Amino acid sequence: MVEHDAAPAGGVGAGDGGGAGGIGTLHAFACGHTTHDVHQLLRGAPRERRVFPAGVFLWSGGGRRVLFDTGYAPLPWATGVAGRLYRRLLPPVVPPGATLADVVDTAAVTHVVLSHLHPDHVGGLAAVPHARVLVSEGVRRRIAHPRLRDGVLRGLLPADLTDRLDVVPDAAFRPGPAGLAVADPFGDGVYRLVRLPGHADGQLGALVADRVLLAGDAAWSRDLLGREGALRALPRAVAHDADAQRDTARRLLDLERAGTRLLFSHDEHPAGVDLLVAHDRGGP
Repeated sequence: MVEHDAAPAGGVGAGDGGGAGGIGTLHAFACGHTTHDVHQLLRGAPRERRVFPAGVFLWSGGGRRVLFDTGYAPLPWATGVAGRLYRRLLPPVVPPGATLADVVDTAAVTHVVLSHLHPDHVGGLAAVPHARVLVSEGVRRRIAHPRLRDGVLRGLLPADLTDRLDVVPDAAFRPGPAGLAVADPFGDGVYRLVRLPGHADGQLGALVADRVLLAGDAAWSRDLLGREGALRALPRAVAHDADAQRDTARRLLDLERAGTRLLFSHDEHPAGVDLLVAHDRGGP
């Protein structure tokens, strides 16, 4: 299912699902945040400066503990001029006790799924040096050739990252719900990866137990999904593929109407709650 750039620690195999009905458990954490004026993102949006958490999701099941993204790195960053430009546009805030190592038992993490390579998604990679890192072919391309235009800061990527990659090839993806392309890297049918093109090259989401979709940055937040046509020039210019971003949004809305809950990286999510159980109960 995946191409191993190096031999995996523990391998990628099947196991019992754990949790209610064998589907495991899913918890959310905020590893720092940024702020941005919504009016500068979208035409017609209110002039309000909103807090956007750097969300991390931990799924435990099948003998695995899989992180979806890793939040912001502790400050300061050794990322040069590019990092200073990024921090001016999207100032990262990482309060004491809010890094990945503070909120998650990183020693128990077996795998990390990187949705894409923006700083608010890769900052905690150094805290999980033993974990295998699942990426798409597009993300592997950007690791090999990081560019400022793609929002990739080389200084935030661990030196040994390429040795830990499990690349999910494009050929592993099959048609799935709402026409989204889905791959099953663990072969369990519970934690599946979903291609979410548009925002960044090779962006991935994760469909968990066919109940919840971890949607990364397919939208800045749930209430902004479907408003991609109103994006201002700068956020539209930095998107990898604006047309694909709009198409992904339409498919996600169809998926939501069919009963799947969408969880975006920059929305607030309740702490200490199994989000798979909350889905059953119609919870937050």
